[in-house]
Amino acid sequence: MVDFVRLNDQLREAVSARIATRQLTGLSLARKAGFRQAHISNFLHQRRGLSLDGMDRILSVLGISVIDLIPAGELSAHLPKDANDREYEGVALVDAATLMDPQPQLQRIREQLKFKRSFLRRLRPDPVTPRSSWVRFLLFKASDDDGAAMHPRVLPRATLLIDRHYNSLRAYRRGDTNMFAVLKKDSVLIRYVEITGKQLTLRPESNTHPLDFIPIESGRSYGDYILGRVCHVSIET
Repeated sequence: MVDFVRLNDQLREAVSARIATRQLTGLSLARKAGFRQAHISNFLHQRRGLSLDGMDRILSVLGISVIDLIPAGELSAHLPKDANDREYEGVALVDAATLMDPQPQLQRIREQLKFKRSFLRRLRPDPVTPRSSWVRFLLFKASDDDGAAMHPRVLPRATLLIDRHYNSLRAYRRGDTNMFAVLKKDSVLIRYVEITGKQLTLRPESNTHPLDFIPIESGRSYGDYILGRVCHVSIET
Protein backbone atom coordinates (compact mmCIF):
# COMPACT_ATOMS: atom_id res chain seq x y z
CA MET A 1 0.00 0.00 0.00
CA VAL A 2 2.76 2.44 1.01
CA ASP A 3 6.44 1.64 0.40
CA PHE A 4 9.19 1.91 3.02
CA VAL A 5 10.70 5.10 1.60
CA ARG A 6 7.25 6.72 1.65
CA LEU A 7 6.77 5.71 5.29
CA ASN A 8 10.09 7.40 6.10
CA ASP A 9 8.85 10.54 4.36
CA GLN A 10 5.53 10.47 6.22
CA LEU A 11 7.29 10.00 9.55
CA ARG A 12 9.63 12.90 8.70
CA GLU A 13 6.53 15.07 8.03
CA ALA A 14 4.97 14.03 11.36
CA VAL A 15 8.14 14.81 13.34
CA SER A 16 8.66 18.14 11.55
CA ALA A 17 5.07 19.17 12.33
CA ARG A 18 5.56 18.40 16.04
CA ILE A 19 8.77 20.43 16.08
CA ALA A 20 7.18 23.34 14.17
CA THR A 21 4.35 23.54 16.71
CA ARG A 22 6.84 23.18 19.60
CA GLN A 23 5.42 19.90 20.86
CA LEU A 24 8.98 18.57 20.97
CA THR A 25 12.51 19.37 19.78
CA GLY A 26 15.01 17.39 17.78
CA LEU A 27 17.17 17.06 20.90
CA SER A 28 14.32 15.79 23.10
CA LEU A 29 13.27 13.31 20.41
CA ALA A 30 16.84 12.02 20.08
CA ARG A 31 17.13 11.52 23.85
CA LYS A 32 13.79 9.74 24.21
CA ALA A 33 14.36 7.50 21.19
CA GLY A 34 17.98 6.72 22.11
CA PHE A 35 19.63 8.37 19.10
CA ARG A 36 22.40 10.89 18.75
CA GLN A 37 21.06 14.33 17.85
CA ALA A 38 23.06 14.25 14.60
CA HIS A 39 21.20 11.08 13.58
CA ILE A 40 17.82 12.82 13.99
CA SER A 41 19.12 15.94 12.23
CA ASN A 42 20.28 13.88 9.24
CA PHE A 43 16.92 12.15 9.09
CA LEU A 44 14.95 15.42 9.21
CA HIS A 45 17.16 16.97 6.50
CA GLN A 46 16.69 13.91 4.27
CA ARG A 47 20.35 12.95 4.42
CA ARG A 48 19.49 9.47 5.67
CA GLY A 49 16.53 7.22 6.30
CA LEU A 50 15.59 5.11 9.28
CA SER A 51 15.59 1.37 9.72
CA LEU A 52 12.44 -0.42 10.85
CA ASP A 53 13.81 -0.46 14.40
CA GLY A 54 14.58 3.26 14.22
CA MET A 55 11.09 4.02 12.95
CA ASP A 56 9.57 1.96 15.75
CA ARG A 57 11.53 3.88 18.37
CA ILE A 58 10.39 7.26 17.03
CA LEU A 59 6.80 6.09 16.59
CA SER A 60 6.84 5.00 20.23
CA VAL A 61 8.00 8.47 21.34
CA LEU A 62 5.29 10.14 19.23
CA GLY A 63 2.66 7.76 20.59
CA ILE A 64 1.46 6.66 17.16
CA SER A 65 1.60 3.53 15.01
CA VAL A 66 2.74 2.93 11.45
CA ILE A 67 -0.93 2.91 10.38
CA ASP A 68 -1.13 6.56 11.42
CA LEU A 69 1.49 7.41 8.79
CA ILE A 70 -0.81 6.24 6.01
CA PRO A 71 -3.25 8.98 4.93
CA ALA A 72 -6.83 8.06 5.77
CA GLY A 73 -7.75 8.57 2.13
CA GLU A 74 -5.31 5.90 1.02
CA LEU A 75 -6.62 3.43 3.57
CA SER A 76 -10.23 4.04 2.57
CA ALA A 77 -9.30 3.66 -1.10
CA HIS A 78 -8.67 -0.05 -0.45
CA LEU A 79 -12.03 -0.64 1.24
CA PRO A 80 -15.16 -1.73 -0.68
CA LYS A 81 -17.26 1.20 -1.85
CA ASP A 82 -20.91 1.43 -2.71
CA ALA A 83 -22.41 4.04 -5.04
CA ASN A 84 -23.03 6.45 -2.15
CA ASP A 85 -19.36 6.31 -1.10
CA ARG A 86 -18.29 7.32 -4.60
CA GLU A 87 -20.49 10.42 -4.46
CA TYR A 88 -19.51 11.50 -0.93
CA GLU A 89 -16.20 11.92 0.88
CA GLY A 90 -15.69 11.55 4.61
CA VAL A 91 -14.04 14.50 6.35
CA ALA A 92 -12.56 13.99 9.81
CA LEU A 93 -13.62 16.04 12.83
CA VAL A 94 -10.51 16.79 14.92
CA ASP A 95 -9.33 18.78 17.92
CA ALA A 96 -7.05 21.81 17.85
CA ALA A 97 -3.80 19.84 18.22
CA THR A 98 -4.71 17.51 15.36
CA LEU A 99 -5.70 20.44 13.13
CA MET A 100 -2.00 21.39 13.17
CA ASP A 101 -0.78 17.97 11.96
CA PRO A 102 -0.21 17.42 8.21
CA GLN A 103 -1.45 13.82 8.49
CA PRO A 104 -4.01 13.37 11.31
CA GLN A 105 -3.54 10.29 13.44
CA LEU A 106 -6.45 7.89 13.02
CA GLN A 107 -6.94 7.42 16.76
CA ARG A 108 -7.36 11.19 17.19
CA ILE A 109 -10.22 11.50 14.72
CA ARG A 110 -13.45 12.04 16.67
CA GLU A 111 -15.85 11.21 13.85
CA GLN A 112 -16.34 11.73 10.14
CA LEU A 113 -19.00 13.70 8.30
CA LYS A 114 -19.70 13.28 4.61
CA PHE A 115 -19.58 16.01 1.99
CA LYS A 116 -20.33 15.76 -1.70
CA ARG A 117 -17.13 15.22 -3.64
CA SER A 118 -18.37 17.63 -6.30
CA PHE A 119 -18.60 20.40 -3.67
CA LEU A 120 -15.12 19.76 -2.31
CA ARG A 121 -13.58 19.65 -5.79
CA ARG A 122 -15.06 23.04 -6.67
CA LEU A 123 -13.22 24.72 -3.79
CA ARG A 124 -10.14 26.58 -5.00
CA PRO A 125 -6.86 26.13 -3.06
CA ASP A 126 -4.35 28.95 -2.56
CA PRO A 127 -1.32 27.89 -0.48
CA VAL A 128 1.49 30.33 0.34
CA THR A 129 3.52 27.68 2.19
CA PRO A 130 3.95 24.03 1.06
CA ARG A 131 0.84 22.01 1.88
CA SER A 132 0.73 19.28 -0.79
CA SER A 133 1.48 16.58 1.80
CA TRP A 134 -1.24 17.83 4.18
CA VAL A 135 -4.69 16.23 4.29
CA ARG A 136 -6.65 19.05 2.70
CA PHE A 137 -10.03 19.13 4.47
CA LEU A 138 -10.70 18.76 8.19
CA LEU A 139 -13.61 19.69 10.47
CA PHE A 140 -13.22 21.72 13.64
CA LYS A 141 -15.68 22.78 16.35
CA ALA A 142 -15.83 26.50 17.10
CA SER A 143 -15.20 27.40 20.74
CA ASP A 144 -17.38 29.65 22.87
CA ASP A 145 -14.84 32.43 22.34
CA ASP A 146 -14.98 31.91 18.55
CA GLY A 147 -18.76 32.11 18.72
CA ALA A 148 -18.63 35.37 20.66
CA ALA A 149 -15.99 36.87 18.37
CA MET A 150 -17.52 35.83 15.03
CA HIS A 151 -21.24 36.11 15.84
CA PRO A 152 -23.48 35.91 13.83
CA ARG A 153 -21.36 34.15 11.17
CA VAL A 154 -20.26 31.52 13.69
CA LEU A 155 -21.98 30.28 16.83
CA PRO A 156 -20.41 28.29 19.69
CA ARG A 157 -19.96 24.61 18.78
CA ALA A 158 -20.59 25.26 15.09
CA THR A 159 -18.86 22.72 12.86
CA LEU A 160 -16.39 24.39 10.50
CA LEU A 161 -15.00 22.89 7.31
CA ILE A 162 -11.35 23.98 7.08
CA ASP A 163 -9.50 24.00 3.75
CA ARG A 164 -5.88 23.66 4.85
CA HIS A 165 -4.60 24.16 1.29
CA TYR A 166 -5.81 27.76 1.44
CA ASN A 167 -3.63 29.87 3.76
CA SER A 168 -3.30 32.94 1.53
CA LEU A 169 -4.72 36.30 2.56
CA ARG A 170 -6.04 36.85 -0.97
CA ALA A 171 -9.82 37.11 -0.93
CA TYR A 172 -11.53 33.94 -2.12
CA ARG A 173 -14.31 36.05 -3.62
CA ARG A 174 -13.97 39.66 -4.70
CA GLY A 175 -15.35 41.98 -2.05
CA ASP A 176 -15.55 39.22 0.56
CA THR A 177 -13.35 38.64 3.62
CA ASN A 178 -11.85 35.24 4.30
CA MET A 179 -12.40 33.65 7.70
CA PHE A 180 -9.49 31.53 8.90
CA ALA A 181 -8.46 29.02 11.52
CA VAL A 182 -5.32 30.62 12.99
CA LEU A 183 -2.62 29.14 15.19
CA LYS A 184 -1.75 31.24 18.25
CA LYS A 185 0.73 29.40 20.45
CA ASP A 186 -1.10 26.12 21.20
CA SER A 187 -4.60 27.46 20.50
CA VAL A 188 -6.70 27.73 17.36
CA LEU A 189 -8.76 30.90 16.84
CA ILE A 190 -11.39 31.57 14.17
CA ARG A 191 -10.96 35.14 12.92
CA TYR A 192 -10.48 37.46 9.98
CA VAL A 193 -6.76 38.06 9.39
CA GLU A 194 -4.62 40.88 8.02
CA ILE A 195 -0.95 41.82 8.17
CA THR A 196 -0.04 44.91 10.19
CA GLY A 197 3.69 45.57 10.10
CA LYS A 198 5.44 42.45 11.37
CA GLN A 199 2.41 40.90 12.99
CA LEU A 200 -0.93 39.36 12.13
CA THR A 201 -3.99 41.21 13.32
CA LEU A 202 -6.90 38.92 14.12
CA ARG A 203 -10.20 40.75 13.68
CA PRO A 204 -13.54 39.56 15.04
CA GLU A 205 -16.93 39.96 13.38
CA SER A 206 -18.37 41.48 16.55
CA ASN A 207 -17.23 45.04 17.29
CA THR A 208 -17.58 44.36 21.02
CA HIS A 209 -14.88 41.66 20.92
CA PRO A 210 -11.20 42.70 21.24
CA LEU A 211 -8.58 42.41 18.52
CA ASP A 212 -5.86 39.80 18.88
CA PHE A 213 -2.30 39.84 17.56
CA ILE A 214 0.37 37.32 16.54
CA PRO A 215 3.99 38.48 16.01
CA ILE A 216 5.50 36.94 12.84
CA GLU A 217 8.78 35.39 13.92
CA SER A 218 11.91 36.10 11.91
CA GLY A 219 12.34 33.62 9.06
CA ARG A 220 8.69 32.51 9.11
CA SER A 221 5.88 33.23 6.68
CA TYR A 222 2.50 34.52 7.76
CA GLY A 223 1.12 31.37 6.14
CA ASP A 224 2.76 29.27 8.86
CA TYR A 225 0.21 30.66 11.32
CA ILE A 226 -2.86 30.16 9.13
CA LEU A 227 -4.12 26.58 9.36
CA GLY A 228 -6.76 27.05 6.67
CA ARG A 229 -9.77 28.91 5.33
CA VAL A 230 -13.21 28.31 6.77
CA CYS A 231 -15.18 27.31 3.67
CA HIS A 232 -18.39 25.97 5.23
CA VAL A 233 -20.18 26.51 8.55
CA SER A 234 -22.76 24.09 9.96
CA ILE A 235 -24.80 25.50 12.84
CA GLU A 236 -26.24 22.98 15.28
CA THR A 237 -29.92 23.49 16.09
